[in-house]
Amino acid sequence: MSVPEIAPFHAIELSALAHRLAAEGQDIIHMEFGQPSTGAPTKAIERAQHVLATDPMGYWESQALRERIARHYHDTYGVSIRPQQVILTCGASPALVLALLSSLTPGMRVALARPGYVAYRNTLKSLHMVPVEIPCGEKECFQLTARAIEALVSAPDALIIASPANPTGTILPEQEFRAIVRVCRERNIRIISDEIYHGLSYGEPAHSALEYEPEALIVNSFSKYFSMAPWRLGWLIIPEDMIDKARARMGNLFLTPSSLSQHAGLVAFDCSEELEGHLVTYRKNRDLLLQALPQMGLNNIAPPDGAFYVYADIGHLTDNSLIFCEELLRDTGVATAPGIDFDPVNGHKFMRFSFAVSTDRIEEAIARMIPWFSAKTDK
Repeated sequence: MSVPEIAPFHAIELSALAHRLAAEGQDIIHMEFGQPSTGAPTKAIERAQHVLATDPMGYWESQALRERIARHYHDTYGVSIRPQQVILTCGASPALVLALLSSLTPGMRVALARPGYVAYRNTLKSLHMVPVEIPCGEKECFQLTARAIEALVSAPDALIIASPANPTGTILPEQEFRAIVRVCRERNIRIISDEIYHGLSYGEPAHSALEYEPEALIVNSFSKYFSMAPWRLGWLIIPEDMIDKARARMGNLFLTPSSLSQHAGLVAFDCSEELEGHLVTYRKNRDLLLQALPQMGLNNIAPPDGAFYVYADIGHLTDNSLIFCEELLRDTGVATAPGIDFDPVNGHKFMRFSFAVSTDRIEEAIARMIPWFSAKTDK
């Protein structure tokens, strides 16, 4: 079996360029990554500081945190899971690897939306699994549909669902979500639901796959809503019959997540007032960006129902989103993500803006980008 070829994550390369430009003195506004500019909740940091000063720590998985996560699913989604089904991980990325390795084998086919998060495709390839990308365009609000899954001639072994989605921020309507689950049951397709952006919605809240399919595998993290990306803490919810298999893989591949992060994460669950304040900021940033995009000549966008992204069509300006985003960065100091990361077929004519920065930086970015885009449009 040969080593698979994995495409680079171009947004990381652009971010590296942004940091080099910053070191040379250019003022950079980072809108290339989906990471909050805010830090962990204040009380979570205070707890971490206390633990650092009093506890040598070690390899550990917090039973209290597993119980708190199980309670969260009961309180938020009305579903019951046992704490034993919660496996704490070093972020959502290891949780995804764990989900795939615990439920699938090399050669199996996994369906996913295109555009979609770049690491889905590349993680599957790295594990010698086969990504089956389903094109999702403007007509489908850039989301999966039950009809598209039903139309696949050969049923895949699994399906990755993301709602809210990256790079689009779109949310699956409840009726469509139920229909997707129905098709997956009929065709014996395992559901893996990435719910990392839950809590970040601007209309109807996102639904957990567990509301409709108790056997779904759930990937989640403290990185987005909890504003704890650098703490590298996430979790996987696994069906009862996979617990031993998943725990064996977790222990051998990753040992345990950071003890310090687990202490902080437990406290973060009780910091809703501070965290909801972040959501207020994101909503304001979203509104400002949506108002500005038409002035930039960007009128075709995915509806940003959740997360903190706008995915915009720039096909009238370029056929190379990577070069386009690099030019924007060098000329204005605004770092963004090229659509080619998320869609290897049509992504050359799309780009993604993250509005997870402070409002004053969004305002400054808009002030820089409007004249730059206007000049491109006038050519």
